[in-house]
Amino acid sequence: MTRICLALDLIDDAGLIAEYEHWHRAGNTDPAVTQSIRDAGIDNMEIYRAGNRLFMIIDASENYSPDRKAQADAANPVVVAWVAKMKRFQQPIPVAGADGTWHPMERIFRLTEH
Repeated sequence: MTRICLALDLIDDAGLIAEYEHWHRAGNTDPAVTQSIRDAGIDNMEIYRAGNRLFMIIDASENYSPDRKAQADAANPVVVAWVAKMKRFQQPIPVAGADGTWHPMERIFRLTEH
């Protein structure tokens, strides 16, 4: 099992944040989007929010490949439409650069190592 952690900021607007959360509630995300996540080898994905900062935790199987997921997403019109819809709510964190979206985070502490 591989754990991947990513960060992203939402545009700091209460209405946009509420709408973003609406689209992520159970029943509001297109099933083709969640199926594409599962098909890629992602066993679980969670998104947490603090203000306008988002933190995503992905637990992926050993056969997960971000490159294969990106290729499959680009070929899936439902996923392409979802990504375009979500981009209107998002802004990159400073380290991601102007065109950044979800940015990988580096683990700096693990209790089991101490």
